[in-house]
Amino acid sequence: MRVSVTDYHTAGEPFRIVTGGLPDIPGQTILERRSYAQTSPEVDAVRQLLVNEPRGHADMYGGFLVPPDDDGADLGVLFWHKDGYSTACGHGTIALGAWAVRTGQIPATPDGDTEVVIDVPSGRVLARVTCVGGEVERVSFRNIPAYVVARGIEVTIGRGTVRADISYGGALYASVDASSVGLEVTPKNSTDLISVGREVKWALNDTQWARHPTDSRLDGIYGTILYDDLGGTEDGPHQRNVTIFADGELDRSPCGSGTSARVALLAEDGRLPIGRTLKHDSIVGTTFLGRVVEHVEADGHQAVVTEVTGAAYETGQAIFTLDPRDPLGSGFVLR
Repeated sequence: MRVSVTDYHTAGEPFRIVTGGLPDIPGQTILERRSYAQTSPEVDAVRQLLVNEPRGHADMYGGFLVPPDDDGADLGVLFWHKDGYSTACGHGTIALGAWAVRTGQIPATPDGDTEVVIDVPSGRVLARVTCVGGEVERVSFRNIPAYVVARGIEVTIGRGTVRADISYGGALYASVDASSVGLEVTPKNSTDLISVGREVKWALNDTQWARHPTDSRLDGIYGTILYDDLGGTEDGPHQRNVTIFADGELDRSPCGSGTSARVALLAEDGRLPIGRTLKHDSIVGTTFLGRVVEHVEADGHQAVVTEVTGAAYETGQAIFTLDPRDPLGSGFVLR
């Protein structure tokens, strides 16, 4: 096995882009290709090789480049983590937009905006890459519609009963005020935040709130967003969050699709009308900006089209190999 990658980070969260060595992943749509990857030992061996130690770690994240659904998009991607395959990924979309322009995959204007259309499992998203002096400065992605699913769902965990708001931003998220479990979103509380996030996710994952209204392939509570409300800025609300997704992964970024899910909740609260901006900080102090672009209907819900802005940077390139004599094979994960 010989797999080439380009590594990025978006607001501190890794994104490993597989650029070579991937087996064929058949399917007419991204969701079909995702289903194939989930059941193909040959394809999943590549994910495991890249996410497991010693080549990866428990919080590694990445994507397989695949053909888009049709010629209306520039590229397609399957997102993955240590436990499997995601339905959406905002930080990965931002990284892919930056990568596509920096590598010349998409011809770009040196001063101004270039659009990169990307098919992801939850739908088609648009990354607007802004360049200044020939350098990528920021990426704003327009997500599929986001909406509120349920409010104030009681969840019993080790710290007692908490209330969670469920919203969709390409994946289903449960939002919990960190202060309601006696925590702040700070690095020193990482272990406790992971524990609470996992408990809330798994308590809700088999309930009616974890069912996508139109496509069962998008079912499941993907993550728990624990947030601190920091009041507001001149432009809009200011919050800090950490998203605990998959089975205990901690997002270093403010979580792109999670930001969309938060925007939907804040818009319904009346705190984020069109023209205002959410300043959304991460546990490591990085920031995404989220806003409502328009109000629409989606999946039987009143929804909002959101735009999330951040920045991504290349951190390296590598070729990973697997020695057939290596007793550790594709590796291991300690956590």
